Amino acid sequence: MDFVKRLTLLTLLLSLFALSGCASIGPGAVSRDRFDYTTAVAESWKSQMLLNLVKIRYGDAPVFLDVGQIVAGYSFNRSLGASGSANMWQGNPPVVFPTGTAGMTAGGTFNDSPTITYTPLAGERFARSLMMPIPPSAIMNVVQAGFPVEMVFRLAVQSINGIDNRSVKGLSVVPADPEFYDLLQNLRRIQTSGDIGMRLRPGGQEVLLQLIVRPKLTAAVENARFNVASILGLERSSQEYRIVYGVVPSDEKEIAILTRSIFEILKDLSTNITVPETDVTERRVSPTPEADLGPDGPIPPLIRIASSANHPDNAFVAVPYRGYWYSIDDQDMRSKHMFSFIMFLFTFVETGSKEAAPVLTIPTTR
Repeated sequence: MDFVKRLTLLTLLLSLFALSGCASIGPGAVSRDRFDYTTAVAESWKSQMLLNLVKIRYGDAPVFLDVGQIVAGYSFNRSLGASGSANMWQGNPPVVFPTGTAGMTAGGTFNDSPTITYTPLAGERFARSLMMPIPPSAIMNVVQAGFPVEMVFRLAVQSINGIDNRSVKGLSVVPADPEFYDLLQNLRRIQTSGDIGMRLRPGGQEVLLQLIVRPKLTAAVENARFNVASILGLERSSQEYRIVYGVVPSDEKEIAILTRSIFEILKDLSTNITVPETDVTERRVSPTPEADLGPDGPIPPLIRIASSANHPDNAFVAVPYRGYWYSIDDQDMRSKHMFSFIMFLFTFVETGSKEAAPVLTIPTTR
């Protein structure tokens, strides 16, 4: 009888063990998978952006592919079995000792099947995201958020009251007007002082964006404001100016800003890529243009992207193209900040509703 009790107890323990293994594996995977997928998406986005910059430099067509959905599906199938038998004899001699058998089977299958959907940027989304000019309100919001005005304007503004920024015309680069960099220096002094702000005011069919200057300024800031008014042809005594999209203003209290599209921004930045001399000699790509001249000498490029025959050791991001590696140095803080700002601007300025993402039906197993 003791043997039967032991066998029954063993079977019960095995059943309890099998039930205890039915705990969900989902919650434990969240902390691991969330950060792993975030890192993977961020790194692939960086590589895609840099590769498209290089492709534009070589006259190739950029292609953007968004990660639409990520569904991580897990299944863990378990099986556990136990069996036993015993034979007992009772009665007179001869006495037969009890005999019995016990057996156990166990198995498990783990399946990890993530489903990732990709959405190409094409058609209406391509035109809206890459080809539409950035609204002046978005430009001023970025400046108001604390981003350096000279960086934002050099990157995203083509002209202010008819004063032109550096531009890419076909295969050539047209330098900026000399007053443009002088204007940026004065705007930077005003921005640093915190004596300039914006105000949105409803009016007619659209919301009016106004630039507000505080009435009491220091001598240095007041001088910078007069310089800005003189360069842009504004009324010096005014404390408020309307900001509109356009090439030329309608009066002395209006600032007309002609903004760039994301594609124009990428074209301008791609001209700063240092390409292999052999490709220039073979006329596969145009040479890197010379730097513009500002009030204090040559204007440094907004971003530095180097090329090398081998994979760089200390790269913030690196991609291969046409047998060479193109990269941004991890110790080049200016270029890293600019590169991150481009991706931020790419997301920030997209307007309109996105196309609906595909609806996925994921089967589950227990």
